[in-house]
Amino acid sequence: MSRVPRALTTTAVAAGLALAATTAAALPANAAPPRFTPGAAGAGDPYFPQMGNGGYSPIHYEIGLKYDPKSKGIDAVTTVQARATQNLSRFDLDFQGLTIKWLTVDGHRASYKRVGAQELVITPPKGLRKGRKFAVTVAYSGVPQTINDPALGISGWVPTADGGLMLNQPIGAATVYPVDDHPTEKATYGFTLSAPNGLTTVANGDLKGTWSRNGWTTTRWVMDRPMASELAMIAIGRYDEIRGRTAAGRPNLTYTDVTMKIPADKARQFNTQTAQVVDWESSIYGRYPWSSTGGITVAAKVGYALETQGRPVYDLYRYPGTVPSGELLAHELGHQWFGDSVSPYRWSDIWLNEGFATYSEWLWQQKFNNTPIETSFQKVYSKPATNSLWKGVVSNPGRDHIFDALVYDRAAVAIHVLRKQIGDKSFFRLLRTWQDVNRYGNGSTAQFVRIAQKVSHQNLSKWAHAWLYSEGKPSL
Repeated sequence: MSRVPRALTTTAVAAGLALAATTAAALPANAAPPRFTPGAAGAGDPYFPQMGNGGYSPIHYEIGLKYDPKSKGIDAVTTVQARATQNLSRFDLDFQGLTIKWLTVDGHRASYKRVGAQELVITPPKGLRKGRKFAVTVAYSGVPQTINDPALGISGWVPTADGGLMLNQPIGAATVYPVDDHPTEKATYGFTLSAPNGLTTVANGDLKGTWSRNGWTTTRWVMDRPMASELAMIAIGRYDEIRGRTAAGRPNLTYTDVTMKIPADKARQFNTQTAQVVDWESSIYGRYPWSSTGGITVAAKVGYALETQGRPVYDLYRYPGTVPSGELLAHELGHQWFGDSVSPYRWSDIWLNEGFATYSEWLWQQKFNNTPIETSFQKVYSKPATNSLWKGVVSNPGRDHIFDALVYDRAAVAIHVLRKQIGDKSFFRLLRTWQDVNRYGNGSTAQFVRIAQKVSHQNLSKWAHAWLYSEGKPSL
């Protein structure tokens, strides 16, 4: 196994040491000794009790990763910068499978143990006081796992014909890097990725630099806005790159998998239409949340597209030579507002992601295909009450049903009923208000209903009860 380039290791460790040096806190002479307790092993989400952790909040992830095509494995160093939210005696990170070489807290060796499949339990040399910033650096290597959950599908590290792909929704991030893995625990990210010359390395955020040395090419990516771990992305393989800009001037980087044999004009269409959809959706939902945009087409055999932050991934292995349709672009780019900038407070709130992304498709169909939204609405609502679409509760679909039709199509129907009830003026003001109030944060179903009532000056309890909180097909 090849070692991580020294530059990567030095960058990650230096970040942790610098943070520790600037945040060490001195106790007042007369202060009582603090009581330190362990952080919780989960974030408290009923659907995924072991995801996320308690006792601290992440601030920034610095990931240095080198991919070896011979072993199909990685060598990596990740530094997690965080702030303690209690007096911590120990804390957990979510981390699966990979072999740890060494681990430090604020530059000092710390003890650790693996508990179960997911938990990395870390005990620092001394307790961490509430409010203190600290840095955990983990060096590790191995072949990352692929998760194949019968209900949730494939996530984590997905090997491809010439590299690999990290897709994290909902539970894959911990297969590639140590993480506080819950949508409420957002942080900024830096990626320094290396692969042999001839392979492309891509991640979220802005491309800050590319350099080659001794047969290896390295790229530096920075996502400088908060990002949920389920939206982080890494792609390594042979890709054709096209660089453009949106009408607003944001860099637009699109990548097409060489194995998909996409014609040059189609690749350019992918880039151009991505920019067009971003600009169009910005006119509806408000300012685009990120400093750059783009997308990646892959042949990963996962069977879905994913709204990875700023640069969605489209798995089109069944359709070689093609690029995403405008409707699909509208869905995944709509997520940049609904799901990415404003993420669900709990996984049960995922209809706020998928319902509005589906509604973005309907808006696109009306704008560019002359298909009235009422037609899209009736296509779904006309399904009989015995159809499986009407089983379950939109606001609480259950852990194994977060990707079922009720949080996509049925939620979009609920959204359209809300629009008709409160009127277009209030509805489109609501969409922008929702973004303004929760930008780079999280929102819940109950909060959405409260904001909708405030914006529309209407009591929406009957709508919410029928369409969000109850099972069955509501009458119109």
